[in-house]
Amino acid sequence: MQTTFSLVQLADPDMAASEQILRTCVHCGFCTATCPTFALLGDELDSPRGRIYLIKDMLEHPDRPIGDAHVKHIDRCLSCLSCMTTCPSGVHYMHLVDHARNHIEEHYQRPWFDRMLRQVLGMVLPSPTLFRFALIGAWFGKLVRGLLPSRVAPLIDLAPSNTPGPSWVDKPQVFPAEGERRMRVALMPGCAQQVLNPGINEATVRLLTRHGVEVVIAEGGGCCGALNHHLGQHDRALTKVKRNIEAWERAATAAPLDAIVITASGCGTTVKDYGWMLREDPAYAERAARIASLAKDVTEVVERLPLAPLAAEDRPTVVYHSACSMQHGQKLKTGPQALLRQAGFTVREPAESHLCCGSAGTYNLLQAEIAARLKERKVGHLEATKAALIATGNIGCMTQIASGTALPVVHTVELLDWATGGPQPSALG
Repeated sequence: MQTTFSLVQLADPDMAASEQILRTCVHCGFCTATCPTFALLGDELDSPRGRIYLIKDMLEHPDRPIGDAHVKHIDRCLSCLSCMTTCPSGVHYMHLVDHARNHIEEHYQRPWFDRMLRQVLGMVLPSPTLFRFALIGAWFGKLVRGLLPSRVAPLIDLAPSNTPGPSWVDKPQVFPAEGERRMRVALMPGCAQQVLNPGINEATVRLLTRHGVEVVIAEGGGCCGALNHHLGQHDRALTKVKRNIEAWERAATAAPLDAIVITASGCGTTVKDYGWMLREDPAYAERAARIASLAKDVTEVVERLPLAPLAAEDRPTVVYHSACSMQHGQKLKTGPQALLRQAGFTVREPAESHLCCGSAGTYNLLQAEIAARLKERKVGHLEATKAALIATGNIGCMTQIASGTALPVVHTVELLDWATGGPQPSALG
C-alpha cells in the first residue's frame, strides 16, 4: 500500500511503525473471509481491509477532523486478530489498530455519554474492589431494568446474579511446590477474573504445586493493562504495565522466575506484547522485553510437566472454544486441546472455531448488538457438538458464552486440575 506521510509525521515512532504496517498490506482481501464483523454486516468498512484504508486516511491527514464514520467502523473492530492469522503478507494489524485507537482518543471528541462510559469502564473493570461494588449496583439495576437507558441495559444483563467472595490466592504470597521443585513461576492475579471466577487461579495453584511448581503471587501485581490499552487509554495502560514489570522483578530477587503464568488469554496476548509497548522507553524497554519473554499461558507451562496419574473415572465430553487471544493473538492452536485429551477428556471442535464469541474485553458492553449476534452464532455451533460442557481459556469468553447457554462453561485449567486430583469444577456441581 502506498503512503504519503510527511517526514515530520514519520519522526513519531508510533506513526513510523504504522506506516510500515500499512505498506505491508497488498489489498488482497483474504482477511475479509475470516472477519466476524464483515461476516455479520457485509460492509467493506467493517472488514480489516476497509479499516486499514480508514486508518491510513485518518493518520495521513492530522490537520483534518476525524470523521464519525472512521470512529464508528474502527470501534466496531473486535481486535480478535483473526485477520492476522489469515493474512499472507504478515500485516501486524494489532499494532495498527491499537495506534488508531490511541489517535482517536487524543484527537476526537466523543459524545458525552460515550466518554463517560469508557472512562468508567477503564476505571472500574481493572480494579477488583471497584468492580465488586459495580456488580452490587448492577444487581439493583436488574430490578429497574425497564427504566434504564438502552445503552445501559447490556451492562446490567451481563452482570452475574452472584459472585464468589475473596479467594485464598488474592493476596501476595508464595505457594511451595509439592515434592521436588521443577519450576518457580509468578502467577498474574488479574483483575475482573478475581471477582468473576477466583476458582480459576485456585485451580492453577493446586495444579502447578501438585506437579512440582512453586507459585508466587507478587506484591504490587494486578491488571495487565489490556482493558485500558484497547480503550485507547494509553497512559493509564502503561502505568499498569510498568507496575507489573516492577512487581515481577521484585519477585525474581529471591530466586529466578522460570515463567510468568497467565490464566486469561486476553491478558497473555498483552503481556507478551510488553516489549513492543515500551520499546521507546529507555528505562523500561529492555526490562519489558525480558518480562514479555517469560509470559506463558498456563497451558504452555503445564505442557512442560508430566501430568500426575489420572483418577479412574469417566470424563464428560468437552467442546473446546479457542479464544481469539489464544489462537490468533498467541498462536496457541492445539496445545490446550491436546492437554485435555491427555487428561482423559473427549474433545470436540465447533464449526467456525476461528470466529469471535463477541466478548473482546469491553466490546460486549460498548457494541452490545453486534456482540449479541456473535454470541448467538457461537453458542449455536458449540451446542451443535452435543458436548456435555464447554471449555475455554479466557474469562471474558466464559462470561459471554455462559450468558447464552445452559451448558456449563469452565476454564481449561479447572478440568486439568480435576483430572489430576483436584476438586470438580463448581460449574459442574
